[in-house]
Amino acid sequence: MATDKTKHLSDVLDSHRMVHIESLFNKYKSKRDDVKSSLDSNYNNNSYACMNSGSYAKHTAINIKFDLDIVLPFNKKSFTSLEEMFDSVYNFLSDKYKDEAFVRKQKVSIGIEFFGDDDGDVISIDVVPGRELNEDQYVSDKKLNLYINSTYGELAAKSYLQTNIHSQIEHIKNRNDERKIIRLLKGWKVNNNEAFKSFFLELITIKAFDTITISGSLWERLKSVLEYIRDNVNKEGFTLIDPGNTGNDIAKTLEEFEKHQLKSKMDSMLQRIEDNSDNIKLYFPINEDFHNDDEENKYKSKGGGGSFFSVPPKEERFG
Repeated sequence: MATDKTKHLSDVLDSHRMVHIESLFNKYKSKRDDVKSSLDSNYNNNSYACMNSGSYAKHTAINIKFDLDIVLPFNKKSFTSLEEMFDSVYNFLSDKYKDEAFVRKQKVSIGIEFFGDDDGDVISIDVVPGRELNEDQYVSDKKLNLYINSTYGELAAKSYLQTNIHSQIEHIKNRNDERKIIRLLKGWKVNNNEAFKSFFLELITIKAFDTITISGSLWERLKSVLEYIRDNVNKEGFTLIDPGNTGNDIAKTLEEFEKHQLKSKMDSMLQRIEDNSDNIKLYFPINEDFHNDDEENKYKSKGGGGSFFSVPPKEERFG
């Protein structure tokens, strides 16, 4: 019997909901609040209050791989350079959490990976330090300069990245249909060990909805986005403008060969699902730790404890 693709995708979304890991997520929020409090206390004379960002703030988080993101906005006169700012936050966090976490430099953030607790849960928090672009204007314009610590696609030659994380969050506000497709693509990314950045997949999904007519069932909407990516990602002149900075093209965070790879993967996926609807389960699998019990009509954890949770990868997941 052929797979009902829309029903399957709906089940996929349900199985990846954050509500299924409420206890674990409360641990994340507790660690995040502790880190925010430590940062605010240490830098209170040179910074604005920390803000939450990332997939949870955008309502695109899935329960198989995630972390919580903190933005630490510094005032213009706090440091003489962005590198000094970045290193200061790294050194502070390394010293503060040296006995309870691994702290590492990432592309534009500093990752804190707390050691496993008694349940085996590993909590990851990302801290993004930024310095306001215009002196004493962050409260009103929310513009920040971020330090680029390592290679970032075609942006490797730059040492900073101007952005507005508040605008990035607003850009996805009230886009419920887009969020569903983004969560599905993030599930594809994680389950198939794809390296494409979540922020890239987020922006290209939103651009698809803004550029072409997307309607119909959940599968028909996902298919339209996959086709849009296939047909456009490696086109000359294709751009993905950062809503936090119109001068920042997120398409340039992928090398040309990576764009060709993404096009090929979309094409192959579409063809294989067209050939056999069961193949959709290979690309968009249900989170088997949470299955729908038809008799009781509710989700249950198969394994219990913290064993279902996958530790986030060490590479940066900006935005």
